[in-house]
Amino acid sequence: MDAKKSWQCTLNELYADVGTSEFGLSAEQAGEKLRLFGKNAIPDKDKKEWFDILIAQIKSPLLLMLIAASIVSAGLGEVFDTAIIIVVISVSVILGFFQEYKSERVLAELKKYFSYRAIALRGGEKVQIDATELVPGDVVFCGLGDIVPADIRIIESKGIVVNESILTGESREMTKTPEGKADGPSAQEIKNGIFMGTTVIDGFAKGVVVATGKETFFGKAASVFSAKVPESDFQIGIRKFGDMLLKVILALVLFVFIVNYLLNHGAADGKNPLVESALFALALAVGIAPEALPAVVTITLSSGSLRLAKKKVITKKLAAIEDLGNMDVLCTDKTGTLTEEGLVMEQFVDFDTRDSHPVFEYAFLCNAAVGAMHVKGNPIDVAIRKRGLAKKLDVSQFTKIADIPFDYNRRRMSVVVREGKKFTLVTKGAPESVLEACTKVKVSGKLLDMKKEQKRLRQMMDEHVKEGMSAIAVAYKEMRAGKKEYTKDDEKDLVFIGFVLFSNPPKQTVKATLERLKLLNIRLKIITGDDPLIAKKLCSDVGFLPADGTIIIGHELAAMKTEEFAKAVERCDVFARVTPEQKLAIVEALRANGHVVGFMGDGINDAPALRAADVGISVNTAADVAKGASHIILLQKSLGVVCDGAAEGRTIFGNITKYLLYVMSSNAGNMVTVAISSLFLPFIPLLHSQILLNNLLSDIPLMSISSDNVDKVYTRRPQKWNNDFILKFMLFFGLISSVFDLLLICILYFVMPVDTTIFRTAWFLESILSEMIIVYSLRTHLPFFKSMPSKLLLGMSAAAAAVAIGIVYFEPVAKLFYLVPLPPVVLEIIAAILVGYFALTELGKALFFGYLVPGKEN
Repeated sequence: MDAKKSWQCTLNELYADVGTSEFGLSAEQAGEKLRLFGKNAIPDKDKKEWFDILIAQIKSPLLLMLIAASIVSAGLGEVFDTAIIIVVISVSVILGFFQEYKSERVLAELKKYFSYRAIALRGGEKVQIDATELVPGDVVFCGLGDIVPADIRIIESKGIVVNESILTGESREMTKTPEGKADGPSAQEIKNGIFMGTTVIDGFAKGVVVATGKETFFGKAASVFSAKVPESDFQIGIRKFGDMLLKVILALVLFVFIVNYLLNHGAADGKNPLVESALFALALAVGIAPEALPAVVTITLSSGSLRLAKKKVITKKLAAIEDLGNMDVLCTDKTGTLTEEGLVMEQFVDFDTRDSHPVFEYAFLCNAAVGAMHVKGNPIDVAIRKRGLAKKLDVSQFTKIADIPFDYNRRRMSVVVREGKKFTLVTKGAPESVLEACTKVKVSGKLLDMKKEQKRLRQMMDEHVKEGMSAIAVAYKEMRAGKKEYTKDDEKDLVFIGFVLFSNPPKQTVKATLERLKLLNIRLKIITGDDPLIAKKLCSDVGFLPADGTIIIGHELAAMKTEEFAKAVERCDVFARVTPEQKLAIVEALRANGHVVGFMGDGINDAPALRAADVGISVNTAADVAKGASHIILLQKSLGVVCDGAAEGRTIFGNITKYLLYVMSSNAGNMVTVAISSLFLPFIPLLHSQILLNNLLSDIPLMSISSDNVDKVYTRRPQKWNNDFILKFMLFFGLISSVFDLLLICILYFVMPVDTTIFRTAWFLESILSEMIIVYSLRTHLPFFKSMPSKLLLGMSAAAAAVAIGIVYFEPVAKLFYLVPLPPVVLEIIAAILVGYFALTELGKALFFGYLVPGKEN
C-alpha cells in the first residue's frame, strides 16, 4: 500500500492491505514481517563504521605531517628512515583504530541496557515489546507521555493530543481522531494518524502500524538530515585546547627547523641539512603533541561507562560522564529518592473522616492503572488498584462508558460509568483542582453548599498533611443518558464525597545517602508538586530541612521578579507545589548562577527540565519522553546510584586530566630543551627515528592510565576543564624537566665530551626512563608514596623502560636506531639525574599546589 492510501482507505481495506485485523498479528506473522521489513529503527547517523574510524586516524594533522616526512625521506633514498616513519605511522593508526572501534562496540553494548517499549496486540493479547520489534500490521496503544514508536493509523482514540514539532516544526498541539481526514500527503495534513518520534501530551489512541523505520515520515527526514549531538563543555574544552596547542607546536617546530638548518645540523652525519632539519622538526612535533589524547579519552570514557553500567548507571552519550562528575547541584523529586518508590493507600474517608466504601469504589473506577498481577501506571492509581485487588473489591455492576484522561494542567481525570440506567461522571485528582470544580459536599446522605464548608475542608486537608499523608479528592455528578461525547467541560458542578489518603515512607538508607551527597559536595534541591506541609514533614523526618525551615511554594515563585527568583533558587533547597514550567525555570536560573545542574525526573512533565539541565537523569521505567530528553539513564531510581555515577565521573575526568598534565609537562620540557640546545649544539641532539621510537615507547604504557587509581580527595568535589591550570602546570613542571635534560646535555657535551652516538643514546635513554619514572610523581598532588598507582600502570611503564634498555643493549636493534651501549659512568650520571629530577618534582608539587595554585587538586 502506498503511504497516501494508508490514511484515506477504510479500516477494512487497511487491515487487508497490511495483513492484520483489529486483534493484531500472531507471533508467527510478526516474525515473518520483521524478516521482511527489518527492525523498526532509524539508521544512526552518529554511528561510525570501521572505515570512517580508520580514515579519522589518518586525517590527524600530526599524522599527516609524518606521512609528508616519509614521502620526503623516501624521495631522498633514506630507506631505513622511511621504514621507521612508516612503522610509527602504522602503529599509531592501528592503536587508535582498535581503541576507537572498541569504544563504538562498547556504546553498542550500552544501548542494550535501555530501550523504548511499546504495547501491542499479539495473538489478541496485550504484550509489551521493544519498539524496534514493531512491524506494519501491528495494533498498538499510545498514551500520555509516550513517544510514538511508528507511523500509526488511528482506529480508536480518547482525546489524543500530540506534539509534532520534532517532525513538522509546528509547536502547537495537534488533536487526532479516527474520523479525521488526510487532506494531503504531508504529516501536517493527516488528521487520523500519529507519527514516529512525536510525543503524546494528552489522551489515548489505539492504531495500526502502517510504516516502520526508514519508511516513516521521521525516517525519511532523518535520511536527509544528520542530527549530530551538540558538543558538551568537556568536548569543547578539549577541542579549544587542541587548537591552541597545535598553534604553539607549529610555531616552535618552525623555530627549531630554522635554527637547525641555519646551523647546518645533519651535515656532520653525512646527511642533507635541509632534509634532516625538516624530518627532525616533524618528528619533534609528534613527540611533543599528546597525540594519544583522543585514544586515552575514548578508552577512559568507554571503560568508565562499562563500570557505571555495572552500578546501574547507563550513559546515552559518553561525554555525559564528565558532566555527571562536574555536577554540583542535583534537583529531584522526593518520591523514589527520599522515599520508597511506591505509594501506600492508607485510608478512604468521607467528610466526617469515616471510612467510606463509596469513596474507595469511585477511586477504583476512576483509575488508569492496568494489570492483574503486576500493576503498572502512575503511583496513585497503582496504589488504589493494588488495594482494591487485595480487598477483592467487586465493581462488576459498573460499565465504563468514557475516559477523560489526566493532564498536568487540570491535575485531575474522570470516567463515566453506567450502573443499570444510571450514568455517573467520577472525578479524581489533586484536592485543589477537584474542589474548584465542586459546588456541593455530600455529608451523611445530604448535599451541602461547598462554599459554606470550605474552612472545614481546609482543616481536614491540613490535618492529613500534618500526619504525613497526601490526599486525592474524589467527586461525582449524575449525567443524562444518551450523551454522545464526554469532555473536560463536563467537569463542573461536582459533588465532593471524600479523600483517599496515601503515605510515602522515607527510605531507610536516605540519611546515609544525604550524607554522601554532602561529602561529594553536591547540593540537593527537592522540587516537588506535592503539598508543602507533606514535603516539610518528610524533609524534617530525614534531617534534610534547612535550618530556617524555609520552603518556597509554586505560587510564591510565580510572583517573583527575575533577580529575586535567581536569589531564591540559590538560597532555598525545598520547593513544593511546583509546576513543570517552574521546574524548568529553576534549572535555568541555577545554570545562569554558574552551577553545573543535574535534574532527575521520570515523567512527561519533567522533560523540559531534563533537556535544559547540564545532566538530565532518568530511569529505565520512565516515560519515553523523559528518557528521550535525558543524558543518563538509571536502572534503579536511587540517589545512591547517582552518587556512584558522580564519583565515577570524577575518577574518569581525573585520569583524563592526569594524562594530559603529565604528557604536556614532559613534552613542554622536551620542547624547551630542544629549542635551547639547538642554539649551541653543532648537531641534531636526537635523530627523528629516535624521537619517534621514544614517543611510541612512552605512549603505549600511558594508555593504561585510564585504569589508574585516583586519590579519594579528588572525588570529593566537582572538577572542571581548566586550560589556564593546565598551562601553568605544563610550564612549571616542564621547566623542571628541562633543567635536568639540559644538565645532562651540558655534562655530556661540555664536561666530559662524548661522541655524537653516545650523546644521543644517553639522552634517548634518559628521556624514556624519566618519563616512565616521573609519572609516579605527577599522577598525584600528594607525596608519591601516599598514592598507589594501578598494577597495570606499574607493569606497563616498567615493561616500556625494560624495552628501552633492551633496545640500547641489543646490538641488532640498536644499530637500526644508531644507538650504542653506554659506559658505566654515563649510566651513573643518568641515574643521578633521574633521582634529582624525581626529588625536585616532589618538592615542586608542594610549592605548586600549596602556594601557586592553593587548593587545586590534581
